[in-house]
Amino acid sequence: MTYNSDIHHRRSIRLQDYDYAQSGAYFVTICALQRECLFGEIVNGEMKLNEMGDIAVTTWKWLAMHYPYVELDEWVVMPNHLHGIIVRDDGGGSRTEHPKPLGGLIGAFKTVSTKGINLLRNNPGCPVWQRNYYERVIRNEHELATVREYIVNNPTKWALDKDNPANVVTLAQ
Repeated sequence: MTYNSDIHHRRSIRLQDYDYAQSGAYFVTICALQRECLFGEIVNGEMKLNEMGDIAVTTWKWLAMHYPYVELDEWVVMPNHLHGIIVRDDGGGSRTEHPKPLGGLIGAFKTVSTKGINLLRNNPGCPVWQRNYYERVIRNEHELATVREYIVNNPTKWALDKDNPANVVTLAQ
């Protein structure tokens, strides 16, 4: 097995000098640790959630209930990841309200969902999510429509998904 020393020194895809606490729409993907299929399975092109998947859904919805400046657009929980669009709208409010930046919102989701999942599986302190997440600033209506379509169609394309463990090529092959 070869070790890629650049694995922890990836180039950031974040926009330089962009304030991720400002109003806007963001496409995020959050993956389970080691892409383990924890949240259910795809059956006939539909996601069938298990109890851990239900916790991920409940916690995702909790973000919008807990943070008044967050609106959830299209989203889907997959067997080993979540895709979602978070729309932040501070309503022109004061910065003294200290809204969480995008990373803080994702961190809150991971923390709350991990506690619930670990309570269910009686395994306190066990990580559920990968350390980081993918995000993309949605810059216009065309991008928003494209991302929405991608999210809606994701379960039907699971057989081809790079995150599907059946599609992972191992070094032994």
